[in-house]
Amino acid sequence: MATTILTQERLKELLHYDPETGTFTWIKPCSRFSQVKPGDAAGCVHKRGYVHIKVEGRSYKAHRLVWLYVYGRWPNPAVDHINRIKIDNRIANLRETDQLGNMQNKSKYKRNKAGYIGVSCLPSGRYVAQLQVAKKNYYLGVYDTPELASAVYQNAKMRITLYATADL
Repeated sequence: MATTILTQERLKELLHYDPETGTFTWIKPCSRFSQVKPGDAAGCVHKRGYVHIKVEGRSYKAHRLVWLYVYGRWPNPAVDHINRIKIDNRIANLRETDQLGNMQNKSKYKRNKAGYIGVSCLPSGRYVAQLQVAKKNYYLGVYDTPELASAVYQNAKMRITLYATADL
C-alpha cells in the first residue's frame, strides 16, 4: 500500500488553523469511522511536549502542519519554536531552521546549578564555560563568576555559530 503525502489542499479540507492562537480545529472528519466533530480541537500533547495531530492514520507534529498549512510546503528540515514553548504553534513563534540552528535555541538543563546556559559550577566555586556546535566541543575557560562565564559563552556562541553556518 503506497503512502500518500499530505498536501496543503487536503490539510485545509480537514482542518482550520488559527494563526493568532496556533490551534487547529476539525472542519470535517478524515473518515466515516472518525469520532471527531466539526469544531473539535485537533491534537493532543505528546509525552515530549509537542502537539501531535493524527490525520488519515498518520501522526504529525502540529508545528510541521502549521508550516504546510501556511506556506504550502513541508519545512526543510526543521521548524523551531522561537520562545521554546513546544505547544505554542502560532506562526509568529515558528521559524524554519536546520538542526544546528534548532540545537542552539535550547534552554539550560534542569540540573544546571550555575543558572546559565553553557556554564557549569566547579567544586572550587569557579565557573567553566563550554559550547557544543555541530558535535564539536569548545572549552571556553574558567571564570570567577557565572555572569562572566555566561558572557564569554554568549559571545563565543554567536561567533562560532556564524562561522559554522557559513560552511553549511
